[in-house]
Amino acid sequence: MGVLNTTPDSFSDGGTLYRAGGLDLDLAMVRATKMVAAGAAILDIGGESTRPGAMPVSAQEEMDRVLPLLQRITAELDVVCSIDTSSPGLIREGARAGAGLVNDVRALTREGALAAVAATGLPVCLMHMQGEPGSMQDAPQYVDVVRDVCDFLAARVAACEVQGISRERLLLDPGFGFGKTVVHNLRLLQGLPRLAALGFPVVVGLSRKSMIGKLLGREVGDRLPASLALAVLAVERGAAVIRTHDVAATADAVAMCAALDEGENNNNE
Repeated sequence: MGVLNTTPDSFSDGGTLYRAGGLDLDLAMVRATKMVAAGAAILDIGGESTRPGAMPVSAQEEMDRVLPLLQRITAELDVVCSIDTSSPGLIREGARAGAGLVNDVRALTREGALAAVAATGLPVCLMHMQGEPGSMQDAPQYVDVVRDVCDFLAARVAACEVQGISRERLLLDPGFGFGKTVVHNLRLLQGLPRLAALGFPVVVGLSRKSMIGKLLGREVGDRLPASLALAVLAVERGAAVIRTHDVAATADAVAMCAALDEGENNNNE
């Protein structure tokens, strides 16, 4: 899953698709095309920054950022488009524009989001976040971070089922860096098999995250080697989808994991 942010303030790539007149759709299409060529099966388009300390944007501004690019990509590229949003309005409009997945950091807890996804028939990724982006990193606390995250996501699965969203449409994301300390993130990675055991595809986003900077002292642009290591560790622990800013390198790393699995299966046969 390639990250394609239309925001001016996301932690890693915010503003890189902007020119003097605002979002440059042609530049965004160049990046999207390169990601697909490099191996992205999904492009995750976001119009609201959810980095620590980020301020919310209006629903209309979020739609104005996301929908024009979504429409271009679905018309010109053969790839699944995910909309990274919690907004019921964008969920509905994104489905009409050809989105194939909803990726919600708030796990459909915003008013109207559950009903919006149910009405579209789209699959949805439910992510765990403690608090809101503006304050989530102030003092996150858990009794047992793996159990607490699993319990929260299991409850959101139940809420989806009540709304008529079938289990086959659900993916789960533990939300690395969303209301978690470095220790919490490491424990979640160690405990990822417990989340995978719930029986849903697990989405993992560790690309360029601040935990790398805190552990290794690397700036955002120097975090690729560690991001690749984390991607491989996540796949080994049961992740089905890796969300990344660096598609080509990550696709190669994941392909090597797949080759190893295939080799083991062939030996068993």
